[in-house]
Amino acid sequence: MRLMRIGPDFSREEALLSRGLSRIAGVDEVGRGPLAGPVVACAVILDPARIPPGLNDSKRMTRRARERAAEAIRDSAEVALGVASVEEIEHINILAATHLAMTRALANLSAAPDHALIDGRQLPKALPVPASGVVGGDGLSLSIAAASIVAKVWRDGLMVALAQQHPGYGWETNMGYGSKSHMAALQRLGPSPHHRRSFAPIHKLLWQEATATG
Repeated sequence: MRLMRIGPDFSREEALLSRGLSRIAGVDEVGRGPLAGPVVACAVILDPARIPPGLNDSKRMTRRARERAAEAIRDSAEVALGVASVEEIEHINILAATHLAMTRALANLSAAPDHALIDGRQLPKALPVPASGVVGGDGLSLSIAAASIVAKVWRDGLMVALAQQHPGYGWETNMGYGSKSHMAALQRLGPSPHHRRSFAPIHKLLWQEATATG
């Protein structure tokens, strides 16, 4: 009988620690899919003796649980963030910007990790440290799950703040994703400076406007 996985564990980190490595960073990102706002990555080095309970893929946690977990992670682990702006997303594409944010998160740690466990199959080309890709890593590795939680909480807070500066798009609840209300607001208000104009829905909207006024 095959047992169902109940959540991420520390087995990948333990395997690396058993080889004599000491600083194992989990890396994840949030914000690849939204129509607005930056992409944010986080690197977390957990203390094996102080791993907060209840860590999981951030998408499987409630907002309140994520916020509590993010605070516990910051209190017990080493945490660093990396951000790629909307301008960088437009200039180099979303995948390259995601990898740039991950590289920045690793570079912002107090010292380079011995190894990085990175969510996804494709690793950034400019990584300064040895790394392994873990497909579905936020549901498999506690370090990656911790990174996903901190990145999600930080980016959500940023989008709430941006919603105060650019009201009407509903970023305080949709976090920049293309919800029905967000799309309706785009039709009504047009794109803001924080919208990703190269993304298909906004590119189409701008093309329609240019065609109508051309």
